[in-house]
Amino acid sequence: MRADAESLNEQITASVSLLRRHLDWDAALRRLDELNARAEDPSLWNDAAAAQALMRERGRIADQVEGVRKLEQAVRDALELIELAEAEADSATADAAVADLEALAAEAKRREIESLLSGEADANDAYLEVNAGAGGTEAQDWAEMLLRMYQRWAEQHGYKVSLTERSDGEEAGVKSATMQVSGPNAYGWLKTESGVHRLVRISPFGGNDKRQTSFASVYVYPVVDDRIEIEINPADLRTDTFRASGAGGQHVNKTESGVRFTHIPTGIVVASTQDRSQHRNRAIAMEMLKARLYELELSKREAVAAGVEAGKTDIGWGHQIRNYVLQPYQLVKDLRTNLEKGNPAAVLDGDLDDFMAAALAARVGATRSEASANAR
Repeated sequence: MRADAESLNEQITASVSLLRRHLDWDAALRRLDELNARAEDPSLWNDAAAAQALMRERGRIADQVEGVRKLEQAVRDALELIELAEAEADSATADAAVADLEALAAEAKRREIESLLSGEADANDAYLEVNAGAGGTEAQDWAEMLLRMYQRWAEQHGYKVSLTERSDGEEAGVKSATMQVSGPNAYGWLKTESGVHRLVRISPFGGNDKRQTSFASVYVYPVVDDRIEIEINPADLRTDTFRASGAGGQHVNKTESGVRFTHIPTGIVVASTQDRSQHRNRAIAMEMLKARLYELELSKREAVAAGVEAGKTDIGWGHQIRNYVLQPYQLVKDLRTNLEKGNPAAVLDGDLDDFMAAALAARVGATRSEASANAR
């Protein structure tokens, strides 16, 4: 068999072996059988919350098990096709089958990394917030480019995206925007994107043809579901209502339907302009505030576990994670993992999987090293 096919098969076999180990394969199959049996019990939905939790767990395990089985079957099919093609001297078919193996190797690696998503909230949906840095129109345009990048990434992976809040810039772009990304492990993947993103390019807004540097921050936090209780003292809240901004025309909001909450003890500010109803926006903003407070608690726990002061783990303007250079050369570089890509256009069109996987692997590896050191 061709050497490249054998090499790819070895890579996939190694990834699948790790996947099975992470899943504790036999235990996962037993648990899935148990959940399937319980799902058929007519009395299950007498407790809606418990039933929903069971169905979530069942769906997660079923997806993992089925994913491994499909990978293994697809690899067998590709290898058999290569053998047949070689026997018939059909190089075109063999090349196509090797290309299939390359795609399967990438999928196996992604699932291997995804199996490490075992954090408390990794399986949850996520809020992703983008804020323009100083620099006016340049930074606001960059913030909108980032917003589009994450929307494209989410859509490419079958996630549902809804815009929760958007504050437009005076000339172009956005001052700030928040979107909700819904789907399996949305927070687990997107949490690696929190930090400051730096753009270098020749400005499309000025005539001096000089390179401009713009900054925007990305902040990701998990959506709080019905399993998590967050209590908020009404006395700790300042509430403001405002007219939601828009692009103009007949859809401009003429009533103060936008709602902004400021949580005084932490300084956290959230806002919603998603709905034309102030009542609905108030509910959405409260969900966002609970999610922010929950993420803050998760960050504190992570900081304690890593032996780091909470202030040093704050993800904000001083923590640049990635450079996007459009001029004088084409390069995107992640400063945490040193991963580079020479096609910024593809990255800005949602090609983020390699960056996320590398950052997640590094994060998991660091956590495991810390845990090992503490155990010693």
